[in-house]
Amino acid sequence: MPADLASKRIIITGAATGIGRATAIMAAQCNAHAIAIFDVDDTAAQETANSINSITGTTSARCWHVDIADRASVEGGVDAAASWMGGIDVLLHFAGILHGAYEPIESFEEATWDRVLDINLKGTYLIAKQVVTHMNAQPNGGTIITTASGAGVTGGSSSYAYGASKGAVHGFTMVMQRHIDMSKIRVQDIAPGRVRTPLVLDNLRQQLEKTGDQAHYDAEIANLTDPVDVAKIATFMASDEAKVMRGPVFTR
Repeated sequence: MPADLASKRIIITGAATGIGRATAIMAAQCNAHAIAIFDVDDTAAQETANSINSITGTTSARCWHVDIADRASVEGGVDAAASWMGGIDVLLHFAGILHGAYEPIESFEEATWDRVLDINLKGTYLIAKQVVTHMNAQPNGGTIITTASGAGVTGGSSSYAYGASKGAVHGFTMVMQRHIDMSKIRVQDIAPGRVRTPLVLDNLRQQLEKTGDQAHYDAEIANLTDPVDVAKIATFMASDEAKVMRGPVFTR
């Protein structure tokens, strides 16, 4: 059953490419009232907004340059989007990076560790904090979907920092579930598997360069999930049809 997002005012981070872009476009197809796109890739973010506005025939999408690891940037973006949309019903938070793949722990750079944790974990905390402030002021609350991963939750990762950050995002989401008024704000995380996104494709290229195993690379590429398939799940999770769902949702 297609998700019904009619009347929903949605912020989507990382919507310039990959799962975020696919979800933003699908949210428009599911009749979302307004979509605020947050990313640091201004050109690609505007392309996503243009695609959405072409679908809807109205200016139902706008983009903001938001550095998810910077408090002032996040606060300014969320407040501006809330003002434009008249409130926030849904946060779909996909922004994240994977650096330090295949680096041994004894030579893993502190700067890489800090950058990955700042964006993936601190960024999740910053935007959740600001969005909850707005949702608490609304009679109907809202829904927050964060993005974890099998990496750091059910298994390992090619990057110490990435696996640690995604495990921490999952833990942070579980703490929010416990302490936020769940009768007003529903909080869940989605843990995508291997999806055909720029992040995953770059990771697989690095693996090929390291191992030279072309057959393994080709098999991995052939087995990647289409971002649209994850977007279908994410938009359903954001809809009222999923109001009784709880806990993490894993995809292949």
